[in-house]
Amino acid sequence: MENGAARPAPAVIVAIDGPSGTGKSSTSKAVAAKLGLSYLDTGAQYRAITWWMVTNSIDITDPTAIAAVAGKPEIISGTDPSAPAITVDGTDVAGPIRTQEVTSKVSAVSAVPEVRARITELQRSIAAAAEPGIVVEGRDIGTTVLPDADLKIFLTASPEARASRRSGELKGADVNSTREALLKRDAADSSRKISPLAKADDAVEVDTSDLTLQQVIECVVTLVEEKRAAK
Repeated sequence: MENGAARPAPAVIVAIDGPSGTGKSSTSKAVAAKLGLSYLDTGAQYRAITWWMVTNSIDITDPTAIAAVAGKPEIISGTDPSAPAITVDGTDVAGPIRTQEVTSKVSAVSAVPEVRARITELQRSIAAAAEPGIVVEGRDIGTTVLPDADLKIFLTASPEARASRRSGELKGADVNSTREALLKRDAADSSRKISPLAKADDAVEVDTSDLTLQQVIECVVTLVEEKRAAK
């Protein structure tokens, strides 16, 4: 470039997938913040539409009822990794979407094809609009949402490590019951017909069982920097 100005880092789209309790959210936010990228928590979007269904008394056991209203709520996701916001019809739902009621129903709602089509379209438009690049975390990003992502990472961890972390987040939660809930969620997400939880063929797998969060972040930052350098 003229005047010896530094060349801006090329935009990079990073897909981070994996089951709950692998450190996905903490890692994704930290990596995005460190590298100046946007950040998108796709799970929060599914939680948001589930919260809307519950709030509007939609029968969660009836896929037809869910499909009929999937296009109604207006979901807006902030992409600042230091303060990821999410609103539904103008209401801040960052707190309400984390309740046990929403958690217990999100798999059923997100399995409905019309819901997945709606949210996937939303996710793709956000990724496309992120000028510096973006870290998108979820369960089907590398396989379905952004199959052409520059870098795909699949985080894993043993059920014991995941349960320990998740019960630590949910103060006072029983590790064994947390482990059972995680395995049940895995089974639901991995067996659904539309966009199941799966590792993309070209994803880099990172087992976080015996790593500190800082080690996982450093590992992913290195992978992203290598990918940027090669662009």
